[in-house]
Amino acid sequence: MTAHEQMGFRALADPTRRDILRMLARKNMTIAEVAENFEMTRAAVKKHLTVLSDGGLISVQVAGRSRMNALNPDGLRRVFDWFNYFDAFWDDRLDQLKSEIEKDVQ
Repeated sequence: MTAHEQMGFRALADPTRRDILRMLARKNMTIAEVAENFEMTRAAVKKHLTVLSDGGLISVQVAGRSRMNALNPDGLRRVFDWFNYFDAFWDDRLDQLKSEIEKDVQ
Protein backbone atom coordinates (compact mmCIF):
# COMPACT_ATOMS: atom_id res chain seq x y z
CA MET A 1 0.00 0.00 0.00
CA THR A 2 1.37 3.38 -0.99
CA ALA A 3 1.74 6.31 1.39
CA HIS A 4 -1.02 8.10 -0.53
CA GLU A 5 -3.37 5.13 -0.01
CA GLN A 6 -2.48 5.03 3.69
CA MET A 7 -3.44 8.69 3.99
CA GLY A 8 -6.75 7.88 2.32
CA PHE A 9 -7.50 5.22 4.91
CA ARG A 10 -6.42 7.57 7.70
CA ALA A 11 -8.83 10.15 6.32
CA LEU A 12 -11.71 7.64 6.35
CA ALA A 13 -11.01 6.65 9.96
CA ASP A 14 -12.66 9.79 11.32
CA PRO A 15 -16.49 9.97 11.41
CA THR A 16 -16.50 13.74 10.79
CA ARG A 17 -14.49 13.26 7.61
CA ARG A 18 -16.85 10.50 6.48
CA ASP A 19 -19.76 12.91 7.05
CA ILE A 20 -17.96 15.55 4.99
CA LEU A 21 -17.50 13.04 2.16
CA ARG A 22 -21.25 12.28 2.22
CA MET A 23 -22.01 15.99 1.92
CA LEU A 24 -19.53 16.47 -0.92
CA ALA A 25 -21.09 13.51 -2.72
CA ARG A 26 -24.25 15.62 -3.02
CA LYS A 27 -22.60 18.89 -4.07
CA ASN A 28 -19.33 20.81 -4.11
CA MET A 29 -18.95 23.08 -1.09
CA THR A 30 -16.75 25.84 0.27
CA ILE A 31 -15.14 25.55 3.69
CA ALA A 32 -17.81 27.87 5.09
CA GLU A 33 -20.62 25.72 3.68
CA VAL A 34 -19.10 22.58 5.17
CA ALA A 35 -18.53 24.34 8.52
CA GLU A 36 -22.22 25.30 8.75
CA ASN A 37 -23.00 21.60 9.28
CA PHE A 38 -20.71 21.12 12.27
CA GLU A 39 -20.22 22.64 15.69
CA MET A 40 -16.55 23.37 15.21
CA THR A 41 -14.46 26.24 13.94
CA ARG A 42 -13.75 26.83 10.28
CA ALA A 43 -10.09 26.15 11.08
CA ALA A 44 -11.01 22.69 12.41
CA VAL A 45 -13.10 21.99 9.30
CA LYS A 46 -10.21 23.15 7.11
CA LYS A 47 -7.93 20.64 8.85
CA HIS A 48 -10.40 17.85 8.08
CA LEU A 49 -10.60 18.98 4.46
CA THR A 50 -6.80 19.05 4.24
CA VAL A 51 -6.59 15.45 5.47
CA LEU A 52 -9.21 14.42 2.90
CA SER A 53 -7.32 16.26 0.17
CA ASP A 54 -3.96 14.79 1.20
CA GLY A 55 -5.56 11.34 1.07
CA GLY A 56 -6.77 11.97 -2.47
CA LEU A 57 -10.43 11.67 -1.48
CA ILE A 58 -11.38 15.23 -2.41
CA SER A 59 -10.09 17.84 -4.80
CA VAL A 60 -9.98 21.58 -4.23
CA GLN A 61 -10.58 24.09 -7.02
CA VAL A 62 -9.79 27.74 -6.49
CA ALA A 63 -12.48 30.01 -7.91
CA GLY A 64 -11.58 33.62 -7.25
CA ARG A 65 -11.35 34.00 -3.48
CA SER A 66 -13.18 30.80 -2.66
CA ARG A 67 -11.99 27.23 -2.61
CA MET A 68 -14.54 24.66 -3.77
CA ASN A 69 -14.17 21.19 -2.30
CA ALA A 70 -15.35 18.28 -4.44
CA LEU A 71 -15.47 14.55 -3.98
CA ASN A 72 -12.72 12.74 -5.91
CA PRO A 73 -14.26 9.49 -7.19
CA ASP A 74 -10.85 8.12 -8.23
CA GLY A 75 -9.58 8.38 -4.66
CA LEU A 76 -12.60 6.49 -3.37
CA ARG A 77 -12.22 3.92 -6.15
CA ARG A 78 -8.73 3.00 -4.88
CA VAL A 79 -10.13 2.43 -1.39
CA PHE A 80 -13.06 0.46 -2.81
CA ASP A 81 -10.72 -1.72 -4.89
CA TRP A 82 -8.59 -2.47 -1.83
CA PHE A 83 -11.66 -3.53 0.16
CA ASN A 84 -12.96 -5.59 -2.78
CA TYR A 85 -9.74 -7.61 -2.79
CA PHE A 86 -10.31 -8.65 0.83
CA ASP A 87 -14.02 -9.13 0.29
CA ALA A 88 -13.23 -11.67 -2.44
CA PHE A 89 -10.55 -13.25 -0.22
CA TRP A 90 -13.05 -13.83 2.60
CA ASP A 91 -15.77 -15.04 0.22
CA ASP A 92 -13.35 -17.68 -1.05
CA ARG A 93 -12.32 -18.71 2.47
CA LEU A 94 -15.92 -18.95 3.66
CA ASP A 95 -16.87 -21.01 0.60
CA GLN A 96 -14.02 -23.40 1.41
CA LEU A 97 -15.19 -23.65 5.03
CA LYS A 98 -18.76 -24.31 3.91
CA SER A 99 -17.57 -27.11 1.62
CA GLU A 100 -15.59 -28.72 4.42
CA ILE A 101 -18.53 -28.53 6.82
CA GLU A 102 -20.87 -30.02 4.22
CA LYS A 103 -18.42 -32.93 3.70
CA ASP A 104 -18.54 -33.67 7.44
CA VAL A 105 -22.36 -33.52 7.55
CA GLN A 106 -22.79 -36.05 4.73
